[in-house]
Amino acid sequence: MSGSNQPATGERAPSLGRQFNLLWAGQSVSNIGDRITLLVIPTLMIFALDASAFEVGLVSMAQYLAIPVLALVAGGLVDRWDLRALLITCDLVRFGAIALVPVAYWAGFLTIPLLFCCVVVVSASTVFFTTGYIPAVTAIVPKADLVRANSRLEASRTTAELGGPALAGWLYNAFGAASLLVDAATYLFSAACLKVMRPCGGRGGSGATLWSRLAVGIRANLRHPVLRKSTAGTLLANIGGPIFVTQLPVLAYQGLHLSAGTYGTVMSVAAVGSVVGAVLAPRVSRRFGTGRVLAWAMVLHSASGLGVLFTTSAPAPVVLALTMASYGWFFAWYNICSSAVRQEHMPVADQAVITGAYRTVTWGVIPVSVFVGGAVVSLLARSMDIRTAATVTMVCATVIGISSYIPLRSMQSLLERSRTEELVA
Repeated sequence: MSGSNQPATGERAPSLGRQFNLLWAGQSVSNIGDRITLLVIPTLMIFALDASAFEVGLVSMAQYLAIPVLALVAGGLVDRWDLRALLITCDLVRFGAIALVPVAYWAGFLTIPLLFCCVVVVSASTVFFTTGYIPAVTAIVPKADLVRANSRLEASRTTAELGGPALAGWLYNAFGAASLLVDAATYLFSAACLKVMRPCGGRGGSGATLWSRLAVGIRANLRHPVLRKSTAGTLLANIGGPIFVTQLPVLAYQGLHLSAGTYGTVMSVAAVGSVVGAVLAPRVSRRFGTGRVLAWAMVLHSASGLGVLFTTSAPAPVVLALTMASYGWFFAWYNICSSAVRQEHMPVADQAVITGAYRTVTWGVIPVSVFVGGAVVSLLARSMDIRTAATVTMVCATVIGISSYIPLRSMQSLLERSRTEELVA
């Protein structure tokens, strides 16, 4: 992104406006709750329900199951709806689904299938929320400020990663399943922030059929060179990355015998890397080019996962903290640059349907990869210890993620060509 609209060194960056600040505040609090749930769900499964690696992988798969089923259709429908009302509804549905888990646990009827169903409902609501969230940001933030806006959103997400896991570990040790009520409450806070916002886009594309709108989203991701490369790179990353992340608790708890408190602390320390990465992303993007950073960030993010190989030769908590700090640092760069690049090259009126098609492909593969990852660890554990089985599987996943560089390596030249053509036009 051009640096012409950036404040000079030492100047305070101007506000992005009340609308963005409300959206940002709701997401910032909700992100903390999300981090609690991401740690508490597998912890509850392993310690309270005696779940296997396969079952942990199965429920982790449920987090993404709605994406291949609903993402494309959601993209075609979201354009027609009031975005603020949609986002509020999604928050309220997620509140109910998360709150049901501790209630079921206390009442004695919490099972793996019920937990699976609750996670699926949250996943479905999240598909519609995230599909509407991107055009909502674009509707309230000027194009020149998208990298800055995405940097703030990513900084909030990574800050939640900083404190969320440690908080989750402490909450679980103190309150067990009741800690999920904290996440449920954050969805109510997000809904309240959205409620006081003004309407922010939506209700477009009403003159076109749903199928014609879906076709627009599919064609854009296949034909536009920037969007096509972005889709291919993220697809490869999402085959390997989710396997690594969802098997990390298995490695930590069953392979390395860490407690929930220790694991939460490790993940919070590791999140320092994500926070620093998010803060530095706009400066690095201006210095080296958004497309170039996009390509190398995913390579370095994936390669960081190789750090799990050193858990046998050094203190495991330290190794995991350093590994995940690097993992998060470069992932923050990728997320910020990827969002800005895609938003810059999508017409505002079509962003929801184009994003829906993109996520159908790139996120739709996640349930399969997560399921396969859990199955492979369970299969390998028949002939080797669980730590080795998880480590081998996670290392193989990092190699797949590194291959995302192949489609992304020409992104910088594509962006430069695109901007030149805009200037000429």
